[in-house]
Amino acid sequence: MTVRHITSLSQVPQASQTTDDGSGRTLMKGRQTKATIVNAALGLASQIGLEGLSIGALAEVTGMSKSGVFAHFGSREELQISVIREYHDQFESEVFYPALSCARGLPRLQSLFDNWMQRTTTEIDSGCIYISGAVEFDDRPGSVRDALASSVNTWQNALQRSVAQAQVEKHLTAKADPLQVAFEIHGLILALHYEARFLRNSGAADRARKGFSEIVARNQA
Repeated sequence: MTVRHITSLSQVPQASQTTDDGSGRTLMKGRQTKATIVNAALGLASQIGLEGLSIGALAEVTGMSKSGVFAHFGSREELQISVIREYHDQFESEVFYPALSCARGLPRLQSLFDNWMQRTTTEIDSGCIYISGAVEFDDRPGSVRDALASSVNTWQNALQRSVAQAQVEKHLTAKADPLQVAFEIHGLILALHYEARFLRNSGAADRARKGFSEIVARNQA
């Protein structure tokens, strides 16, 4: 099972790339600066949403000039897409890749859910880009929505494949529909965000874990 990165988009050339001294140091510095800006943008987007991001707002947060930030992205849309990429990469690193060390089948599916729950719990105060972005861009066609949807679909497909592998390993019944099982698991995470972040209901995480156990029990071979 392999999680693919979201659709690759062309980068706006950085000013530093045109003045590289031949050693690669200038290019590396430009990349490091951009990475720092993207991390700051991700923190900002977690608070005010992708739609609230702008070159001006990010320049104020980072203490850079607007032209300095613009040189690394070229447009507000490219800034938003870079944030989605970074969020996706962090999601993979925290949720997907650690689960690969577990045995195929139910142990890996359990690990995926546990890792997802752990990340979700830490995002109760900051917010989830996947969820807030879906609310902001669900009916707004364009490259930002496409990048966000591609990222979410990549994760959903990986989750479905994990369910299918659990069937191959005979941990889950062959009669189970991987799409339906993944749908129900995703629903638990969405409910957790709503209950814990919006309604501030205690015990939401425990109910989500109980829900996962019941989904597994209902579909065990």
